[in-house]
Amino acid sequence: MDIVTLNNQLKMPQLGFGVWQVPEEEAAPAVKKALETGYRSIDTAMIYRNERGVGQAIAESGIPREELFITTKVWNADQGYDNTLQAMEDSLERLGLDYVDLYLIHWPTPEYDDYVDTYKAMEKLYQDGKTKAIGVCNFDIDHIQRLLDECTVTPAVNQVECHPYLQQTELKQFLDQHNIYLEAWSPLMQGKEVLQNETIQTIAKAHNKTPAQVIIRWHLERNSIVIPKSVTPKRIEENFDVFDFSLSESEIAEINQLDNGERQGPEPKEMNVR
Repeated sequence: MDIVTLNNQLKMPQLGFGVWQVPEEEAAPAVKKALETGYRSIDTAMIYRNERGVGQAIAESGIPREELFITTKVWNADQGYDNTLQAMEDSLERLGLDYVDLYLIHWPTPEYDDYVDTYKAMEKLYQDGKTKAIGVCNFDIDHIQRLLDECTVTPAVNQVECHPYLQQTELKQFLDQHNIYLEAWSPLMQGKEVLQNETIQTIAKAHNKTPAQVIIRWHLERNSIVIPKSVTPKRIEENFDVFDFSLSESEIAEINQLDNGERQGPEPKEMNVR
């Protein structure tokens, strides 16, 4: 497992396991399988409605808490200073934990303009030891710049949709300049057409790997954090089996040429659902 060091010196596995769209009853066995496979970073959120399942798998794993890296998120309807403090307590109760390693704002929802107050509450949670690091999801450059201007703690992570068809190059350059890690959600484009891309398939055959493994490796070699999701045991193992090969500079360049700006999720500035 490759480990990255966040801007507050916290160590985080570069490859994690996501549980978006995993029903509560499937979360515990999926996370248990991921932990048995070797994953130590688990990414959940209140709105996924599976924090209890994640917590059950953690409790039953027998793995010492300090060896795990657990991320959860404050949902849009829970934004605002006091609401965010309560949302964290509720998430910790569902997870059965005393703290999380990373707490994120799920969306900026700019129409409501609560994300600065939300982030200031997260700074308090960070100071109080309820979370080891804080960050954001789905923030554009202008949203992050406002936090840099109005808050004290630089976000450790910005978790955004990112895959070979949506490479977020400008955003990643901005994040790199401010020592903020890009964390890729939907890194395999939700299993859609990027896996059938001829370039990806050719590279996969050259390494005797699957297209999904090549794409995960591409994320890692871009120095991004990546959290593929699956409930299929074989795929959970497959997505983890990416540390015994590397891509050549020419292969990376070929994948970099695939960017066409194709999103699966909403534009952050337009996502104002609560």
